[in-house]
Amino acid sequence: MAPELPRILLLPTHLQADELRELEARIPTLTHNAHEAKVILGKISRPERALFELRRLKLATEPVALEGAEGDEAIGDKRGRSDAAEVPSKRPRLSGSEALRSRADEGHVATLDLLGGSGDVVLVLKLAWLLDSLEQNVVLPADDYLLYQGRKISSHSAQASNPGTPQPRKEDETTRSASAVNDSPYSKRTTRPGTSSSTASDGRLHSEPPTLHRETTSEHEVPLPPIPDFLHTTYSCQRPSLVSPPNATFIAELKAIRTLRLLRGDQVGVRAYSTSIASLAAYPHLLQRPQEIERLPGCGPKIAQLYQQWTEDGCTDETRKAKTDTELVVLKTFYDIWGVGDTTARQFFKKGWRDLDDIVEYGWDSLSRVQQIGVKYYDEFQLKIPRDETETIASVILAHARRVDPGFQMVIVGSYRRGKPSSGDVDVVLSHPDEAQTLDIIERLVSSLEKSNFITHTLSVWTKNSERGQAPLAWKGEGRRAGSGFDTLDKAMVVWQNPQDKGPHRRVDIIISPWKTAGCAILGWSGETTFQRDLRRYCKVKMGFKFDSSGVRSRADGSWVDLESSERGPAPDMETAERRVFEGLDLEWRPPAERCTG
Repeated sequence: MAPELPRILLLPTHLQADELRELEARIPTLTHNAHEAKVILGKISRPERALFELRRLKLATEPVALEGAEGDEAIGDKRGRSDAAEVPSKRPRLSGSEALRSRADEGHVATLDLLGGSGDVVLVLKLAWLLDSLEQNVVLPADDYLLYQGRKISSHSAQASNPGTPQPRKEDETTRSASAVNDSPYSKRTTRPGTSSSTASDGRLHSEPPTLHRETTSEHEVPLPPIPDFLHTTYSCQRPSLVSPPNATFIAELKAIRTLRLLRGDQVGVRAYSTSIASLAAYPHLLQRPQEIERLPGCGPKIAQLYQQWTEDGCTDETRKAKTDTELVVLKTFYDIWGVGDTTARQFFKKGWRDLDDIVEYGWDSLSRVQQIGVKYYDEFQLKIPRDETETIASVILAHARRVDPGFQMVIVGSYRRGKPSSGDVDVVLSHPDEAQTLDIIERLVSSLEKSNFITHTLSVWTKNSERGQAPLAWKGEGRRAGSGFDTLDKAMVVWQNPQDKGPHRRVDIIISPWKTAGCAILGWSGETTFQRDLRRYCKVKMGFKFDSSGVRSRADGSWVDLESSERGPAPDMETAERRVFEGLDLEWRPPAERCTG
């Protein structure tokens, strides 16, 4: 007989479909309503992930202290949630994950009441709690499995205690900006940029009052526009996301905030904002008031509050403050160097470097060749490439490929194919119905373009696909080392300059695909990041497939799945092959201009 379990919601995160169904069948008290659940279980291991899952469920909570530790403060959110009132304490305030670890270190272990206690308290536990309880046929104490404990609150209360709400700080912005340059790069901040607090004479922090939506009586008389059916799915690859959505200017503001989160290393925040941006990109109506936003998947009171700030001031508090935060300004400069990611940008800052001259003077020899080229052509790489120039570059590449064989076909992918007026770089995919022609073509093509002085620098060349005879690569399962997920197509990443007019240097990527996977290649290189992320997630959850630009594999046995030939034979062109991939994945065809998820 199964033990008496509390009301449980099971998260599908990191669970295969069969595994999820099996586990749900073993939970007699299962619910799919987060507001009913006493316990939320997931195959997760970090408090930050627990908080992210609660936000995704749109379950607003406030952290509560563990019973039996009354002298301690309430557990906060690592991302800067401020309580309504600060409780004096002999030790510094800890974030959610730090507080949990601190209590474990100090021996503060309290037995949590899973079957009784307050009905408005919810626990997020590791999935192992359920498995161990079922195995031992007893409801085990939750202390060793606890990731987060919170009290459910209404959406209005959640808005008042929103985790990342950027609010004015009681300090001089100019002084703050100047100190960031002069302080040691290793010094720690007492207040994270973008959080809200002021310091009283007794040294304690006090939260600013929450911002409430401003409403008029007439607003309630105007019905909200209906949410389209396609916005009820969490997969952005199933939604039309236009290149110029009605709310493009507000989306641009959210993108700026997402970049700030990326520069700070907040990967959970980056993913959360990406989900919200993708929903807004697919919303076909011009926003009229904040309440519209809270209805959309991946959005909620936080995004609604940012919209309120943006409509009143033309920007949000977070982006306004970032303009005078010297650390963020410097990090953005470093991040914009080709070959430098957010982690490397922070490393540069910690070394005391504050501009490109510092990099050249103090760190040039430590840079990779790609980073050196990125610094050398920094200003030129920031210039956008107009569509006509993209077409000119692509036509030269195709002409050189057709010197080898006239049957080569090409599709310009990336932002150009999505209909953007300009691009940051040029991406092209080449293929040929005769696969013998694509074998080893990349090195010959690059050599030809170098000799014609179009390519000034070759950053990297991949030939793995040709080295294995262009045979589809079987998927090796979930246990692969990190970083091995990039597609295995032959490709070259180069720096380009027109030898006739000596215009600005441009970044160009040349991708070669065998004909049998050309549809996957142009699909994988045409959608924006969230579209691609959700396409891979859809293939995994709904189809049991592993998708990337070099093909589709079965997750059951790792074998290649041919979606492009079938009984109709090979596709006559690359775009027809792409349509067949959509059909094989049971997805409605979305033209590239509807894959602009932001």
